[in-house]
Amino acid sequence: MSKTPFGLVFLLWGAGLGAAAQYAKVSVVFDQLPGVYPDAGAGLGFAVSLVGFIGIIFGVVAGLLVARLRYRHGLLWALWLGAVVSALQALLPPFEWFLALRGIEGLSHLVMVVAAPTLISQLSAPQHRGFTLTLWGTFFGVAFAILTWGGLPLVAAYGVSSLFLAHAVYMAVFAVILTFALADIPSLEAVTTISIKSIAKDHIAIYRSPRISAAALGWLFYTFCFVSILTVLPPFLDPSQRAPVMGAMPLASIASSMTFGVWALRRMSAVSLVMWGFGSSAVCMMWLWADPANITACIALAAALGLIQGGSFGVVPQLNETAVTQAQANGAMAQMGNLGNTLGTPVMVAALAVFGYNALPMFVGLALVLGLLVHLATQVLRRE
Repeated sequence: MSKTPFGLVFLLWGAGLGAAAQYAKVSVVFDQLPGVYPDAGAGLGFAVSLVGFIGIIFGVVAGLLVARLRYRHGLLWALWLGAVVSALQALLPPFEWFLALRGIEGLSHLVMVVAAPTLISQLSAPQHRGFTLTLWGTFFGVAFAILTWGGLPLVAAYGVSSLFLAHAVYMAVFAVILTFALADIPSLEAVTTISIKSIAKDHIAIYRSPRISAAALGWLFYTFCFVSILTVLPPFLDPSQRAPVMGAMPLASIASSMTFGVWALRRMSAVSLVMWGFGSSAVCMMWLWADPANITACIALAAALGLIQGGSFGVVPQLNETAVTQAQANGAMAQMGNLGNTLGTPVMVAALAVFGYNALPMFVGLALVLGLLVHLATQVLRRE
């Protein structure tokens, strides 16, 4: 396209905030769930992670499914499904039913995080794609911030179910708005068949391709680091500075991706930006190893990680020209991202129990270096 419909892009980003809230709405009230489900015990952890497990198993399948349904229909279907599920969750059903609803919600989430960035990429003019996909890359951080600042006061006033109900309304509103906003968008290229055999072949084709898999393989190491850092770092910070620093880190990540990241994407490839992000993040981890829990180093680390965050979504259209291959790449990103989110915190907690604080710079630093090496390897395989 020669012109970018920025209004529509922001609407798709708004839908993405609803997708991120499918994680965030449970995370921000996690400490209150034992009061709702007192007999759940350790099973409460599945209230968050079940969405991630669904993503690990069906990430690539979501890419195929969205391509089969066509992107507009897939996104609208996922929004309505998400609205219905949240409305049912607001009834606070028995815990087993709540978990089942979280599993269904995982499918809704996957379809949205594949369809929306694919549509944004296809709708964006080449000169604007760096900005629009970097904007998309902020959807998780922005959603968590909004639900922390606005959702928790809502819960304090009206209870946990009010947050789920508000999310249901939000999803339904965007489903209605996008039904009309996307009505005149031409159908993108779509695949014609889905079978067990085609799904298996698609997994093999994706991960054998240094173009389709590049963003996802790097994303695995990014998600392993980002969530685990935000989870395990706070106890090592000065209690008086803990809350301001942990609130500032996601904002620093978003700010760096939307400013320097957007500027850099006009001057270098998205792959190069992501590699710079991995390299500078690894340097920041060495800083934190030499000067444990240094506040400036924490903010610098978050800013460096923001370059990976924004650049990774830009890698997909730069390396994959068709809507189908972009959907495959976004599906693989969903799969690897959920794997990284699921593994990162447990691995870091176990490592901290053995090595103490040193586990943080050791394991996160290693993961960041591996992310850089993965992009270097796929670049060589592409003969660039």
